[in-house]
Amino acid sequence: MEQEQTVENESKPSSVKSEAWEWIKALLIAGGLVFIIRTFIFSPFIVEGPSMEPNFHTSERLIVNKILYDFRAPQRGEVIVFHATEDKDYIKRVIALPGEKVRVEGDKVFVNNQQLDEPWLKQALDDAAKKGIPYNTRNFAEKTVTEGSVFVMGDNRSNSADSRDIGFIEYDRIVGRADIIFWPMKDLKWIH
Repeated sequence: MEQEQTVENESKPSSVKSEAWEWIKALLIAGGLVFIIRTFIFSPFIVEGPSMEPNFHTSERLIVNKILYDFRAPQRGEVIVFHATEDKDYIKRVIALPGEKVRVEGDKVFVNNQQLDEPWLKQALDDAAKKGIPYNTRNFAEKTVTEGSVFVMGDNRSNSADSRDIGFIEYDRIVGRADIIFWPMKDLKWIH
C-alpha cells in the first residue's frame, strides 16, 4: 500500500510540469498565430475624423484585409487604408484605376468621360439637392491616373484630404481593404 502511494506522489509533480509545458506551448502557438494574422492577413484600424462620413464615423473600428491586394489590384468603390505619411494612415474610397482619366465637377465625378454611379453617396447627394446646396464644393481638373496607382476620395467630399490634395496613391502604400466594421457593436457590418 505504501509503495502505491509513493508512485502516485512521484507522478504528480511530473504531471504538473507536463501540464504547465502544454499551456506554455499553447500560449506560444496562439501568440505566434496572432502575430502572423495581424502582420500579414488582417489588422484593426480606427477611423479618425469626418472625411468618410456619412458611411464611416470617428472611433469606428474596422478589420482591414491586408493580404487581398497581394492577389489582385484594388477595384473601384472599395474602401482602402493606406499610408498617407510615415506615421499616419488614411481611409478613402477608390474612385479611378491606373490609366483612367478622372475629373470632379461639383457633385459629379467622371471617369473616362462617363459620370460615375456612386450608390454609397446616393442619400447624401439627394439630401444636399433637397436643401439646394452642393454636396461637394471642391473640383478636380482632369488627370490620368499613373500606372501602379489609384485615385481616392473621401465620402465627405468637401471635407476630405484625398487624391485631389495628396495625389495618386501607389499600390505599395496601400495597407489593405476595409472589410468589416466591428465596433461599436450596433454598427457591426460587412463593408460592400
